[in-house]
Amino acid sequence: MNVLTELPSGLLRLKKPPQKLYFEGNLALLERPMVSVVGSRKASAYTRQCVEALARTLANSGVCVVSGAAIGVDIAAHKAAMPRTIGIFASGLDTIYPSQNKVAINEIYTKALALSEYNEGEPPLAYRFLERNRIVVALSQALVVAQADTRSGSMQSARMAKELAVPIFTLPQRLGESEGTNELVASGTANLINDFDAFALRFGGK
Repeated sequence: MNVLTELPSGLLRLKKPPQKLYFEGNLALLERPMVSVVGSRKASAYTRQCVEALARTLANSGVCVVSGAAIGVDIAAHKAAMPRTIGIFASGLDTIYPSQNKVAINEIYTKALALSEYNEGEPPLAYRFLERNRIVVALSQALVVAQADTRSGSMQSARMAKELAVPIFTLPQRLGESEGTNELVASGTANLINDFDAFALRFGGK
């Protein structure tokens, strides 16, 4: 198992940064600008299409897309950004979870970058997903919450981002379909992305 002992600078702003990170893949991706994309496991077809377009635009602009490899928004972002993507995992990297994403996760391992603070044999316990989320947020220069219910892991990630002064962005959504992101915009906590190219230029540079 490969071990990264010198943490990326973004993680040092965490109250409890990981002691070390295990990895598979291309560490050079950590030197790129990074934007995290998170959201519902039950993303609508509209959201998935937007996430794919956004992730592809970011990757084409030289930005690395960070997410948690869950079903729904996460894996859509990883696939579209490949190979400029980083997956953060809530278990040892010898455990492929969720199994539905096995093909895409193996592609992250071989073509992109997989990171975990857990050693081989450590299972994906519930509390570890929140611990994983803090790494997803802290690594990046911005957090995109694509779609979220008001009570969800994605909204917890938004709260983490606010605490760390990581700018938060959302996609335009219809009323009733993504109450969490609509609430973030209404409260002034997040800004809407209405132009993917302009958004990517904030961070990019091939």
